[in-house]
Amino acid sequence: MKIRVLGIRGLPATYSGSETVMGELAPRWVEAGHEVIVYCRKGFFKERPSEWKGIKLIYLPSIEHKLFSTLSHSFFASIHASFSPSDIVFVWNAGNGPFGWFFRMTGKKAVINVDGMEWLRPKWKGIGAVYFKWAAKMATSAFPLVITDAEEMKRLYLEELGAETTYIAYGANIEPSEHPEVLEQYGLQSRDYYLIASRLVPDNNADLIMEAFVTSNSEKKLAIAGGADYRGNKMENAFLDKLKSMANENVLFLGHIDNSDHIKELHHHCFAYIHGHQFGGINPSILKALGFSNCILALNTPFNYEVLEGGKYGVLFDKNAESLKTQIESLEQNLEKVEDFRQRATEQIHKRFNWDHIAEQYIDVFNELQKK
Repeated sequence: MKIRVLGIRGLPATYSGSETVMGELAPRWVEAGHEVIVYCRKGFFKERPSEWKGIKLIYLPSIEHKLFSTLSHSFFASIHASFSPSDIVFVWNAGNGPFGWFFRMTGKKAVINVDGMEWLRPKWKGIGAVYFKWAAKMATSAFPLVITDAEEMKRLYLEELGAETTYIAYGANIEPSEHPEVLEQYGLQSRDYYLIASRLVPDNNADLIMEAFVTSNSEKKLAIAGGADYRGNKMENAFLDKLKSMANENVLFLGHIDNSDHIKELHHHCFAYIHGHQFGGINPSILKALGFSNCILALNTPFNYEVLEGGKYGVLFDKNAESLKTQIESLEQNLEKVEDFRQRATEQIHKRFNWDHIAEQYIDVFNELQKK
């Protein structure tokens, strides 16, 4: 098949989320004999090779702003894909739902992964939230096939939007630590720090995590790998300033890290990874943490509960600092429990979140759509 992909920043991935997913899926599709074309945001890439791992890359412009970056780039990509040869157009993000009508009108077979419920995120208020819920509704009517990434998301789309969707999980790789010396660059020692690895936006709850950590009796460090995503974004920069004002001497701000090997080592050697993501379905970050044999502390949402199977593969905490503080102090008093979670983490990847199987599931879905 000739598969066109749009709605992501591009490849190779330097951010988590859908870019990470496509960085795993697209090379597997190429290896299986399919032609894959990915649309990339021009402004994100200083170097613009025409191919990466056999995937063809097309660079189109975007308006780099919180409200318009994804939509402007997806608009240009949708127009281009509508009038270019393909067997399947694969679109990411419910915000791009209205563009499904372009593909309907031009007779293209198109699929969308809605990638969460954007209208619930705190960063989208007022008109932003209204748009994303409308766009999600458009996605369910414009696209003949809608993919959700969690059983809970599948249920919510049916309950809130009256739409049947197809569930395909995200995945993760199981990779060993290879360069522990990387920690020295960040002033860290193995097992002597907690890790946050995410964009620093309010709905990932880094402020709650910070409050719990600084008020706990832990003498470890808190390493924060992440930053504000958009230049001039007042909300994200204000949130980052808030975090810095809450920090004590044991908190380290590492900034955005785009070296995947460094992220892997930071995961492997932390005492525990703290996952505060609240919206957006099953986030690839928590699966990555399992693949890197982490002990995970996760906010108790239906999505994180699903991944950790109610506490079998990690610790769940309620959305208040006291709950997380209690869990932090408890883990430090129960080192055998921490090690047990590390030993069992990869079992869940083998069982439910295997990339090879997930890549095949997508191709099966694409084949079924082609037959219709």
